[in-house]
Amino acid sequence: MARKRREEITSWYQKPEPEICPLCGRIIPEDQRDEHHLVPKSRGGRETQALHRICHRQIHALFSEAELEKSYATVDALLEHEEMRKFVTWVSKKPPGFYDGTKRSNRRR
Repeated sequence: MARKRREEITSWYQKPEPEICPLCGRIIPEDQRDEHHLVPKSRGGRETQALHRICHRQIHALFSEAELEKSYATVDALLEHEEMRKFVTWVSKKPPGFYDGTKRSNRRR
């Protein structure tokens, strides 16, 4: 018995647009994606933002929960901080899957 000729089927599936980290501007690989509560969850925050894991860890290495709630509850506010801006300048030159250990800032000790 002869096979039926398969017509080319156009797929309805479209790949989702790649997520871009609002801090460093790089594409976020699925295995490096973290959700950051702009206002810490422990302080009533509900809104989250997808970030690179390394960017998310750097935020928590630099700032306390109280500082995040009062002064750094937006991406723009985070980017205005000098140490965060230096970090973003450095990491934005790395490939999307780059990860390095994060050290707690001396500022928080």
